[in-house]
Amino acid sequence: MEAFEFDKQVGRLPAGRDGFDHFFAAERLSLTVVRWVAGTVDDQTPHAEDEVYYVVRGRGRVTVAGESSAVGPGSIVYVPAMVEHRFQDIAEDLEVLVFWAPPRRMPATDG
Repeated sequence: MEAFEFDKQVGRLPAGRDGFDHFFAAERLSLTVVRWVAGTVDDQTPHAEDEVYYVVRGRGRVTVAGESSAVGPGSIVYVPAMVEHRFQDIAEDLEVLVFWAPPRRMPATDG
């Protein structure tokens, strides 16, 4: 069994700045914690994997394929592979759990 505490995982990120940590990978799924600090710009580009974002803390907006929505604690957003998406208007630090399927393949130096 693999079990994790969100606060412990997000606590590994650098304090006071944007960051991410890929902390789990299995055969068909991987997990990442992400923080976007209030006022910063999410500059990500489309990925080869489907993603589900679960907002644990913070407030802002997310745009997926040109459609924008407010997000806050408890928001869940699905993004299909290769679709433009980004968080913006980040009013409170966003701390997000990201589910990737298939697993996100990252370089060995990336956490």
